[in-house]
This record gives sequence, C-alpha cells and structure tokens, in this order.
Amino acid sequence: LKQSSHLSLPSIMAQAEEDVRDYNLTEEQKVIKAKYPPVNRKYEYLDHTADVQLHAWGDTLEEAFEQCAMAMFGYMTDTGTVEPLPTVEVETQGDDLQSLLFHFLDEWLYKFSADEFFIPQEVKVLKESSLSKYPQGTEVKAITYSAMQVYNEEKPEVFVIIDI
Repeated sequence: LKQSSHLSLPSIMAQAEEDVRDYNLTEEQKVIKAKYPPVNRKYEYLDHTADVQLHAWGDTLEEAFEQCAMAMFGYMTDTGTVEPLPTVEVETQGDDLQSLLFHFLDEWLYKFSADEFFIPQEVKVLKESSLSKYPQGTEVKAITYSAMQVYNEEKPEVFVIIDI
C-alpha cells in the first residue's frame, strides 16, 4: 500500500468544540486564531494509562487518517494559531492499513521534530495517483502500534495510542 499526503494551507481546520486547554495565548496568536473560522473536527482524545488514545473518523478512510494527524497536532498545540504556509508533501507506505497509519503519523511527527516544530492547519490525503512560536500542549514522543485499530467500513475510523 502506498499513500501520499499533502498539506494544503491556508485552511480553516480548527476545533468544532471549544478547546478548553489554557495555552495563555499571546495577542498575536489570538489575532491569527480569529482569522480562521472553525470547522467540524472529527476526532477525540480518549484516556489511556500514561498516554493518550486518538480516535478519529471520517466519511472516507483518507479523511479518518487526516483527522487522526490533526488530532495528534491538536494535542501538541492549538492548531488554530498556525499561520498559513505553502503546501508540504509527505509520502508514506505500509504493508497493511495499520502500518500505513503508523508510518503516516510518524512522518508528520518527524516533520514536527525535524523542521523547527512544523505544525499544519490542515492535512489532506491524496491517493497515489493523484516551539515558542506556537502555544505548547503536550509533547508527543512516538506513535505506537499498541491497540491500534483501523476500520474501513461504512463509517471509517481509526484508534491510535501516542506515547506522551
């Protein structure tokens, strides 16, 4: 299996529900956040011993993967304060849907770690054919296979535990 993902900015990816975490936003961050109206988010955070489980869903498996990546970034920072940037492309491969999801999230986590805390506003998955600057949440150390689930049915959804 092979999957390409593209990050297209600017976008309006934000939380549908109000994020209750207190980031002590600066005035500049509040201005950026006010520029981009929120849209529906399709993910949630589930409690897990010492870690956090991401639960994301979508109308397609691609959207569920996109939402899972946004959940990971949303756990690390308030993505609504991210300024638009040009498109960034990440390509991943996997032997099955679980390894594809693992490598997909791992590539985005690498982008965050290696590219001066790169944070997207939106993640878009396309088929093969086709930290002081931002408020800090919790550091994500690694993606895990532990209890990973990928359902590609009528309502695709994924569950991933991230090491924090």
